[in-house]
Order: sequence, then C-alpha cells, then structure tokens
Amino acid sequence: MLRSKSVLSRIVSSGFTIVELLVSMAILAIITMVAIPSMSEYIVSMRVDNEISQLHRLILTARNTAINSGKNVTVCPLTGTTCGANWQGEISVFTNDTNGLIDNRTYNNDGDDSNNVANEKLIKVKAPSVTGDTLKFSQAILIYAPTGRLTNGVNGVFRYCPETKTSLSRAIELSLSGRIYTSQDTDNDDIDENRNGTDVSCN
Repeated sequence: MLRSKSVLSRIVSSGFTIVELLVSMAILAIITMVAIPSMSEYIVSMRVDNEISQLHRLILTARNTAINSGKNVTVCPLTGTTCGANWQGEISVFTNDTNGLIDNRTYNNDGDDSNNVANEKLIKVKAPSVTGDTLKFSQAILIYAPTGRLTNGVNGVFRYCPETKTSLSRAIELSLSGRIYTSQDTDNDDIDENRNGTDVSCN
C-alpha cells in the first residue's frame, strides 16, 4: 500500500519546470516567426496563380469563340455597354456583329430577338481582381479576329501584381498571332520572367 502511494506521488509531482516551460515557449516563438512569413508568401502566391489561371482561361475562351463563330470577339472591362479601362474590375468576353473597331468597343444586345437584329452574345465574365492587387494591360482593348489573331496589330501583355509581394507578380503575353504565353521563373530566382527574359515588373 505504501509503495502504491509512493508511485502515485511521483506521477502526480512529475511535470514541466518553469525553465522548461520558458525554453519551450521560446522555441515555439522562433518557429512561429519563421513559419508565418512563409505561409503568408505561399497564400499570396496561390492567389496570384489563381488570378492568372482565370485570366488565361478567359482569353483562351475568347480566341476559341472567335475561331468557331467566325466573328470578332472582344475582351474588355465593360462600363455599362462600353469598354472601359478598369482591368481590375469585371472583365467581359462578347461576340461582335460587325468587324469595325468602334463597334467592337460596345456590347450591343437589346435582349429582343424579334426585331431581326442579330444580338451580340456575352460569352463569359471574370470576377474583379482582389482589392489592393493590380491588373494592367498594355493595350486599351483586346479583340480576336476569326483567324485567331489579334486585330490591333501589336502584341499585348497582362501583368498581375499583388499588393504586398510584388516579387510574386506574373504576366500573360499575347503574340500578334493570338497565342498565349504565361510568364515563368526561368532562372530560378523566385521572380517570373517575360518571354524576352526580363523580370515581370509592376512599374
């Protein structure tokens, strides 16, 4: 009986000393300080990748629609029914009933098929970018011809820049032929490069 009490006493009295607790807390604090920035960077990187992926699919949809429908297809941020310049807002893809550049800047659809006027079709809409992040396009508008080529005669570049980690910025380049290229970290410096080897810049 006395032996049982002695064993029980040792079990109850065993535990952490103040020094052990302080050391454990210090180690935990160090691990937290190292892990939080890495986790934060990972979250931003995933957000940027998701935005670039959505934009890539949107542009690919526009090009394929132009080829399959035989009509010009516009990609732009609509303000009402007219293409605006706020690429960080909603971005729309719609077909055009004419091939005129001025007409291609406006989405014409009165919703009435009985008037014998061919209505333009809204194909897809991308949700606005995350507040604080920046999405820039090097041109005022993006229009694909039925050939799958760009109609403006020059290449285009989209740049997506997160608010807090500009080193994680990514880009999508569009060649005159209409092909789509996503930036990559080709030199393993943790910064994406354009096709010409220059770092993606938000300036």
